[in-house]
Amino acid sequence: MRILTNIVALCALIAFTAQPVFAQSILRDAETEALMRDMAAPLVEASGLEPGNVDIVLVGDPSINAFVAGGQVVYLHSGLIDAADTANEVQGVIAHELGHITGGHITRFSEGARGATGVSILSLLIAVAAAAAGAGDAAMGAVMAGQRAALGKFLAFTRVQESSADAAGAQFLSDAGISGRGSLAFFGKLQNQEFRYGRSQSDEAGFTRTHPLSGDRIARLREVYTADPAWDAPDDPELQARFVRVKAKLSGYIEEPRKTLNDFPATRTDIPARYARAYAYHKDSRMDMALEEVDALIAMDPEDPYFLELKGQVLLESGRAAEALDPLRKATELTNSQPLIASIFGHALIATEDEANLEEAENVLRAAVSRDRYNPFAWYQLGKTYAAQGDMPRAQLATAEQQVLNRDYGRALQSALSAEATLPEGSSDWLRAQDITLQARAAMERIRDES
Repeated sequence: MRILTNIVALCALIAFTAQPVFAQSILRDAETEALMRDMAAPLVEASGLEPGNVDIVLVGDPSINAFVAGGQVVYLHSGLIDAADTANEVQGVIAHELGHITGGHITRFSEGARGATGVSILSLLIAVAAAAAGAGDAAMGAVMAGQRAALGKFLAFTRVQESSADAAGAQFLSDAGISGRGSLAFFGKLQNQEFRYGRSQSDEAGFTRTHPLSGDRIARLREVYTADPAWDAPDDPELQARFVRVKAKLSGYIEEPRKTLNDFPATRTDIPARYARAYAYHKDSRMDMALEEVDALIAMDPEDPYFLELKGQVLLESGRAAEALDPLRKATELTNSQPLIASIFGHALIATEDEANLEEAENVLRAAVSRDRYNPFAWYQLGKTYAAQGDMPRAQLATAEQQVLNRDYGRALQSALSAEATLPEGSSDWLRAQDITLQARAAMERIRDES
């Protein structure tokens, strides 16, 4: 039984290693998503992937990490953005992750797991034979050796994938005319982190890691990057300026206000510093001070939609919904009804509790969900709009959309069934209610089978 337990533990370790952590929250922000999309665009084109099919998603996690997890989605941790000094560094990370996607590494993961499991099963058979012959110590030795060999085989497989993604990422940077300086700089930060935590850089230690040693990666990539024609290409100044803004904004949103205000003291009057302080004051419920910073930003650029969005959001959350309408309406217009901004505008229209605003709220929110169906907040607000107008079938359908996105499948099923029962049979909304019903039931069955 102990032998079997050891094998099961190894298989569990392999399975766990294959699963990224999804418990962290997804951070959504219109300005940040636009920046990430523009930073990735030339790399996506160089990789041969379809631009509209690749998403860059920001995960609220302080660790320095990035990953892909199936499909064509690159996940970047907020800690990685905080650690990077330039947009070019982040582009190096994105290029590497695109290398995983084009290499099909997630779909090929089972190959490595099968190879490791094969070694484990072979060691188990040897151990069983030894145990049957009365050699208990030999049996345990066979299992332990098999476990080590299996884990080594699996880790070697992942290291090969990482090296392959490094090479592909370097090629994508080159084809896009983007320097690899940022990539090397970021690997240097990873190496410094390893030194700081006392992680061994020996060859032996390299065999127990999922990634090649950072020093080896730097040495190998330096030869490639410095020989590339794009090595001396200057960083894009516009992307860099936008990156500094977003990084400051993210700091204000995530960090404790005291830390943000210490990092961005009042003596600094540049845009990133005011941006960070506005979010810090907002987070600390010092709304008047947040508005002072936002008004100073708007004075610098009255047509910046993200400054207007922030002002509207601060006013809205201060209970001043009517005052929030003008900046949010303008921000929505300037961004051509960007869904995240439009959903806040729709929320403000509803929050005025003025029935005259409900029709505009419905139009704004319907436009938002038509462009971004994966926005549960917009669906929730649209449901409130329908309910306020007495359209309960569509209110229930919008609620079902929001609930299924939040993985609340039981309630989504109930809401969809209620909507289906009262919507005009054969209509597009009625068909959508049926789709959600099927989706929710399938998800509930899958969860039940896995439990």
